[in-house]
Parts: sequence; C-alpha cells; structure tokens
Amino acid sequence: MKEILPEEIIIEGQWQSNGNEIIADDVCKRIEWLISEVLEEIGVDATGWKTLYQDPKDDRKWVLYYTQSETYGGGPPTLKVISDEEIQDRYKVQSTQNQNRII
Repeated sequence: MKEILPEEIIIEGQWQSNGNEIIADDVCKRIEWLISEVLEEIGVDATGWKTLYQDPKDDRKWVLYYTQSETYGGGPPTLKVISDEEIQDRYKVQSTQNQNRII
C-alpha cells in the first residue's frame, strides 16, 4: 500500500456496485490500511463518528469521517487534514508536557 504523500490533503473512498453487492474501492482499502498500520489514533469526537489521527512522519493531523450518514455504516470513509485550530474548535484539548492531547 502507498503511504500518505506530502501533497495529499484529502483521501476519499468510494463504494462501487457490481450489480449484486456494494464493494469498497482501492482507496477505501488504503484508508483502512493507513488507520491500522501508519496513522496513530489521538482522539474521537463526542459523537464517535469522527476519529482523529496523527501521521508520525510529518505530525499532520487527519480526521476520519463518513460522508453519507444516511447510508448503512455512514458510507465510504474519508481522511482529511485538519488544522490545530479546527481541532481546538471541535474537540476538547488538554495540554500535557509540550504536547496537545485530544480528550
């Protein structure tokens, strides 16, 4: 699988139909690999639908969310870079020894 490139700011998965079933595309599979093998989880929002991750290579923060809330499971996944300002506006942040900790 391909790690996150420095110029990437959004990674959007899609669901495809083969006529009989809905199948996750390769981008969905990449997102699953990234969140399980590359990114580090650092927090979850109050709804439990948005999860924050940090890329240990460049310290960028990523939010995982699902854009089709009306669909079973919320639809295909999307990873998007999120700024520290957005994190502080949406999540409770506690400062601990030179690091911000999302709670």
